[in-house]
Amino acid sequence: MANLGFVGLGTMGGQMVSRLLSKGHSVTGYNRTRSKAQWLIDKGMRWADSPRAVTVAADVTFAMVTNSAALSAIMEGPDGLLAGLTAGKIFSDISTVSPAISRSYAAKVREKGADMLDSPVSGSVITLQEGKLSVMVAGRRESFDRIKPILQDIGPKVTYVGDNGLALVLKIAVNLNLATQMMAFSEGVLLAEKSGIARETAVEVFTHSAVASPMIQYRGPFVLQQPEEAWFDVNMMQKDMLLAMDLGRQLDVPLPTTAVSNEFLTAARGMGLAKLDFACVFDVLAQMSGIRSGGGNK
Repeated sequence: MANLGFVGLGTMGGQMVSRLLSKGHSVTGYNRTRSKAQWLIDKGMRWADSPRAVTVAADVTFAMVTNSAALSAIMEGPDGLLAGLTAGKIFSDISTVSPAISRSYAAKVREKGADMLDSPVSGSVITLQEGKLSVMVAGRRESFDRIKPILQDIGPKVTYVGDNGLALVLKIAVNLNLATQMMAFSEGVLLAEKSGIARETAVEVFTHSAVASPMIQYRGPFVLQQPEEAWFDVNMMQKDMLLAMDLGRQLDVPLPTTAVSNEFLTAARGMGLAKLDFACVFDVLAQMSGIRSGGGNK
């Protein structure tokens, strides 16, 4: 049993804490809105009043926040994570943020005598609940070796990538594939539907065909009905697409399908769909095709 901390108890973060508690770990948690964490407190999570209090209480602290700005918000100031880190402690950031910003915080963490890893994950709420989440980790190898068993309690596939920031690069590369796959899936379904094939039939065939990646299998049905709560909304996906395109410019790697898919995310925001799961790019393309979307655009 490990003495853990967790900052950011949203949909995925909260499910991770639930999983860690079920594995017998002690967890101290913090979230901006305490009420959203009450179900975890009821399951045995200890509550802390600030990110600093979490790191003071824990040997290993995890965080999962929305973007680079949110990471800065929990790191800085007298109540921030940095203020509570001391020698020997580890901070493992699960958030998908700018690799450069993550590296800059890793340097600040090491000035405190602690260490920082970037450890983003690939998968969905369903993947996490089924115990199939994949974790990518970057930073000092000795710190990775120390927390690998804990990460395996979050997801069984844990891969060491290399120096700080590289796990984030890999996560961004993975996520650009999610959006481009969803675009191709939407095009195929709409082509079938406008030819006279029922949308439900097209989705059934696609999700059991050669193109049925795990993402298509669990997200494809969203073109029929969006989930009550978005697993990964348009704003979150566009944040990752912009990170990808920024990296592409830095590294001279053209990302044409990423750029096109990103424009459809912008269109979704313009249509008022920003809070829906990013599968609503189907709704954008459906409207352009003269078809009632039925998935998210009611």
